[in-house]
Amino acid sequence: MHQLKIIPPRSGVSFILKKGQRLKVVDIQGEQVSDFICYNLHDKAEYLSSGRTMDYAETILLTKGHYFYSNRSNIMFTMIEDTVGRHDFLLTPCSSDTFRIIYGHKEPHHGCFGNLSAVLKQYGIKPDDIATSFNIFMHVAVDSETGKISVLPPKSKAGDHVTLQANMDIIVGLTACSAEMSNNYSFKPIGYQVEE
Repeated sequence: MHQLKIIPPRSGVSFILKKGQRLKVVDIQGEQVSDFICYNLHDKAEYLSSGRTMDYAETILLTKGHYFYSNRSNIMFTMIEDTVGRHDFLLTPCSSDTFRIIYGHKEPHHGCFGNLSAVLKQYGIKPDDIATSFNIFMHVAVDSETGKISVLPPKSKAGDHVTLQANMDIIVGLTACSAEMSNNYSFKPIGYQVEE
């Protein structure tokens, strides 16, 4: 068993996950979101697609047993464990614009978008290549009548986790989310480990 690595609050990491390897993402303290994004290691123009994934799954509530598809309709990974059952694939990574427009911050944090941009740069991935992330542990409710979106406190408790198994070699970007509403107004670390 590999030791759990820690992503400090409001930061991010990137790494390669090979086909067949598993990534376990752990909410160490509870109520902390982790933005996940990935690209085909051998062709970075192929990336994780929220639209195709939700279309083929016929649900916005993705959990254990669901496949996650690329923009080319190839399976990038499969969720094989999920102790929470509530995540988000509708909203983009928070950014300095998020903090400016939604929160009204005059000196906004660069957010998950900025963190992902910084850590994925080493793989030649540009900010414009970062699309909608799979927001692990994020609790987003959609009103069935009005369509209004509400960001609620995560349902995850300390030690909750998901495990994703790679169906191809991928470049992963992973964060400990920076947005107040997403994390019930407390910034905490995220744990992760790669398993064979």
